[in-house]
Amino acid sequence: MGIHQNFVELAEKLTPDLYESIVLPRSVIEVVADEEAFQGWRTRQTGSIAALQTQSFGKDDSFILDFGDHLVGYISLSIKSVGSPQDAPLGLKLIFGEMPCEVAEPFDSYEGWLSKSWLQEETIFVDVLPTVLQLPRRYCFRYLKVVIIDTSRKYTVSFTDIHCTAVTSADVRDLTPLPANVQEDLQVMDAISIKTLQDCMQTVFEDGPKRDRRLWIGDLRLQALANYQTFHHHDLVKRCLYLFGGMTLADGAVGACVFEKPNPVVDDTRLYDYSLFFVATLFDYYEASADREALVDLWPIALEQIHIGLARLDEYGVVRDDETWWCFTDWHPELNKQASAHAILLYCLKRGLGLAEVLERKQEATFISEQIDRVTRAARHHLWDDELSFFVSGANKQVSWASQVWMALAGVLNEEQNGQLMDRLFDSSPEIGMTTPYMYHHLIEALFESGRPEKALEQMRAYWGEMVKDGADCFWEIYNPNDKKLSPYGSNLINSYCHAWSCTPTYFIRKYLL
Repeated sequence: MGIHQNFVELAEKLTPDLYESIVLPRSVIEVVADEEAFQGWRTRQTGSIAALQTQSFGKDDSFILDFGDHLVGYISLSIKSVGSPQDAPLGLKLIFGEMPCEVAEPFDSYEGWLSKSWLQEETIFVDVLPTVLQLPRRYCFRYLKVVIIDTSRKYTVSFTDIHCTAVTSADVRDLTPLPANVQEDLQVMDAISIKTLQDCMQTVFEDGPKRDRRLWIGDLRLQALANYQTFHHHDLVKRCLYLFGGMTLADGAVGACVFEKPNPVVDDTRLYDYSLFFVATLFDYYEASADREALVDLWPIALEQIHIGLARLDEYGVVRDDETWWCFTDWHPELNKQASAHAILLYCLKRGLGLAEVLERKQEATFISEQIDRVTRAARHHLWDDELSFFVSGANKQVSWASQVWMALAGVLNEEQNGQLMDRLFDSSPEIGMTTPYMYHHLIEALFESGRPEKALEQMRAYWGEMVKDGADCFWEIYNPNDKKLSPYGSNLINSYCHAWSCTPTYFIRKYLL
């Protein structure tokens, strides 16, 4: 690992304070099976909080609280015994859920391939009552299920207060409200996007506050774009850039993600596209902040990502596609990544050129400009199929949505040709589609940048708008309107239902539609 200790130290100095707010539960509910509801579950109110506080509970009793909105924070429960003196410990199980499925389906049924420890539950034994039970772990939830494992035959318990101390580094006072004439569905979409971003803004831009709760550069790039249109928290972006720049992998590549605790450390996950996105994220940050000092500091890291990215080109100037690399692009299991990776390289080269020109690095700018020409020619000559009128990828010349979208964003063709490419994409609808809001973000941006704003808005409504109809209070990690239990991890219980890469409708609304 390459350490730039001064960058890491600066990043630590930029650690933000967190804003706290006390949130009380809104109602007592039950979760009911319903084939027509999202993932087969809906909620129904069964009582009030005031009524709950007059009740007492014994062995095997349970109740579910709805806090009315998505929260990231720390739970506190005030508990007292009712009846005879407490003659045995109180056993409690607390189950936290972002979605109804998490408090309805037993976690014992989980068979996904991510660690079961991400499932949010606590088993606690309390020896002395009354007490104020303050859980030290941070949770991400809307629903809280409380199960009384046992008391004794002589006493029951009541809950006089349950609340959450919600935390975020986003200052809602910095938000500019949308104009009143913005259509209502876009107002709703904007608000949910902002809530998603807000709950992911902690001491870094987390990818998901439930899971994985760390800083990934692919998520950071999109969060930062939304942040520039909303909270304007430039120092949080700067902190994240210095963390990535301060801890690179052995060959100088920027790692895909960073852990904060107990000390900052870069993960050993390496993604071709994510390393390159350091360049694009730095470009966007400079455009938003005009922070020349940070640009001067971090430019050598960005330039190194360009050189590392270019080293993967073959004798034809095309990104090599073999078993020695990993490029993310999207979760689709059959997606060939060669063409999209090639386009991402070009996309980041163009942003690198912009930064070199700002810094007046003429030799470096000339080099990057030459590489832009080389990579563009290779895309046109080797990845474009005249007969199909699409870009193809890999040895089998796969046609996918991702390849066309990224080639449009990279500007291999001109704006008019890109618009026509987008039209053909929707007319032909290649079988290798998109599976994540992350990829849908790039589709929407490609449509806006290709002169298809009406189609972009239509697709926003067809995707994020459907999440709203399915009950989203934050936008989700993965969503397929035709398979609403889809999970890349083997179980929808482990999916993240507040996820950074899904927060960008507010960016589109505020940048392109106002």
